[in-house]
Parts: sequence; C-alpha cells; structure tokens
Amino acid sequence: MKNWLLAWVFLFTMVGHSTGQSFAFGVKGGLTIGTQQWGNSFERDALFRYHGAAFIETLAEANEFAVFAQAGYHVKGSSIRTNVFTTGGDNRQFVTPFEFRNVGIMLGGKQKFDIGVTDNKLYYLFGVRGEYTIDTDFGITDEDIINFPFLARIYPVETFVQDFTYGVTLGGGIEVPLGDLVGMVLEFTVNPDFSNQYNQPQINNVIDPNPNASRPTFSIPERQIRNLTFEVTAGFRFLRIVEYID
Repeated sequence: MKNWLLAWVFLFTMVGHSTGQSFAFGVKGGLTIGTQQWGNSFERDALFRYHGAAFIETLAEANEFAVFAQAGYHVKGSSIRTNVFTTGGDNRQFVTPFEFRNVGIMLGGKQKFDIGVTDNKLYYLFGVRGEYTIDTDFGITDEDIINFPFLARIYPVETFVQDFTYGVTLGGGIEVPLGDLVGMVLEFTVNPDFSNQYNQPQINNVIDPNPNASRPTFSIPERQIRNLTFEVTAGFRFLRIVEYID
C-alpha cells in the first residue's frame, strides 16, 4: 500500500512540473456500474456502487493535448438478484453483492474541443491504470467456505483474490467553467481490466449437501473473474495559473 502512495506522489509531481507552468487539479466521484466475467459459472447481475478520485493535469493553450494523473477508490464487482414470491402474493427481490474494494492510480491523456462560442469544452480521454484490492465483501468468510465447501459454487473464496489488477480507461466528458479559476466536470468512462481479479483452481471432492444426490461428492471447476465497470462522474476542477513577469 505504501508503494501505491509513493507512485501517486510521483505521478502528481511529474504532471505538476511537466510544463513548469500552470496546471489544473480537482476531485470527482459518482456512480459505478460493476459487471464481471465469471469463468465456468452462471451469469451474474450488475452491481451499483460508487467511486471517488483526485486528479491533476497539464494546462495547455489552444486545446493542445493534456496529460493527467489520477488516484481513486473504486468499488467493483457483481451481484445475484433473487426474486421470492411470498404466500401473500408479493414479489420481493434479494440482492447478494460481491464487492472488490480497490484503490488505484492512472496516467493518461485528454484531447479537448471547443463548443461553439461558449467556454465549455468537450474532451475524450485514454488512460492506463493499476489497482490494489484493499478489502472485499462477499457476504460470507473463508471459514464459512471451510465448513460448507459447496458454497464455493456461488461465492468467491477470499484466498484466491488477486490483490493487483490492471487495465485501461476510455471515455469523455465536458468541462463547464464556473469562474476564472474553478469549474465543473461531467464524465463517462468505460473501464475494462486486462488481468483477472480472481483466480481459483479446480476444487475436488466437495461433499454434496443434497442427501438424494446421485454422487456423494462433486468438483467445482477452475474459475476466473475479470472486472468491467462503467462510471458516471461529476466533480470540481481548479486552475493554478502561473504568470512570469519580466
């Protein structure tokens, strides 16, 4: 975790001093829609959570290409939604979430465009990122899995969570000035991971809890989980203007 903080400080310093002149910085956050690819398992539903980040970027003239660095917290994962019909005829939905709580850093670039005669600017961005999993919440613990191994059919096992993941971010947004030195940003990004969040080998000789099962034991096949998230973000952007006087 300490290495990740040092990496963020390095990126922040690098971007802040890349021009030796003015730069922009700010904070942002919003809704995360988490989806996952679960190998050798049934399809999971989307998980609706949140994210937050701090960023810094070069401040170029005439919409020139800008470089940015970002550090943030992202809750990723998926869920299972189960509909239960009561004797009274009501339909109740229960959600089982699988959360991976990650911190990460990203380095990328932005290209901006003017919108008519206004000061608003559209932009698209691309970034490469690395993330570290600081916590998870699967609704059960590894001790539960040890006592009831058949639960591994549905739930991830903490032991097989990969702490480090990496991927890319693609997206775009709009910058809206609110004054000379402050503005708002509205942004949408797609964030696919290239590495697995979870790697589980095949688990053999799991006792079937069903007394009428044809076989007393079964195997849970190898499983990998990979993240794909969609983020809707709003935030504030501040300018630090450096002027040189002869």
